[in-house]
Amino acid sequence: MNPNFDDAAQLAAQLIARRWLPRNHPLVRRALIDRELWDALGERLAAVGLRVVDNVYADHITVAMVRQAETAVFGETGLAANNNLDLPRDGVALLVVLWSLIILPKRQRQIARVEAAEEGQGEMFASDKPLPKPESVAPLVSYRSLLADFGKQLGGQLRVNTHLKQLKDYGFITRRGEDIAEGPLLDLLLDYDLLAPRILDGALGDVLARSTDPIAAPELAKLRAEQQEQPPEEA
Repeated sequence: MNPNFDDAAQLAAQLIARRWLPRNHPLVRRALIDRELWDALGERLAAVGLRVVDNVYADHITVAMVRQAETAVFGETGLAANNNLDLPRDGVALLVVLWSLIILPKRQRQIARVEAAEEGQGEMFASDKPLPKPESVAPLVSYRSLLADFGKQLGGQLRVNTHLKQLKDYGFITRRGEDIAEGPLLDLLLDYDLLAPRILDGALGDVLARSTDPIAAPELAKLRAEQQEQPPEEA
């Protein structure tokens, strides 16, 4: 056994091989509370141009390339592309639509849960309340509603089915019968802070507002209304 193959090396190897690991994985759970192990993991991955991608609202962690590695691997042409997964534009559009219908409502449920827990901290014998698990708060998206609402704009049923299979293979979504659910990477590899305001305040928000999905659409509409009611930030 290689003496340098310690817990940090094992965790790095598993992340690279499996692409993502659940937060309740024994080594991941240790790394999240052991700063020394977490730093060692970061150093091991950085040595090969990778970094850990973690999100307290997500149920998994994964790895991604650091910027210097992206340049070395993909070159300037690759960096200028809209993605490095070989997804065509309508595939990327479908990914953003699903992210909006699943992650935006999910995040609001989680934030509301955290705020409720913080309000309860002043109560006698109040205890820490963990974030709700993603699968318990992330809405499902109806495949039929998705096709009816966005199928034409996304290239038709055949194109949508092709891209859904790709997104499932990449780990962005999972399928539950006729419903589409959050996959391990959906809340990790898309930047919430960057995307959310652009969607809620932009033209895509108007498009998504016309969604007829029975679960996601009402929550997204409520979220947009709350966003629009917020007073503008002072300069």
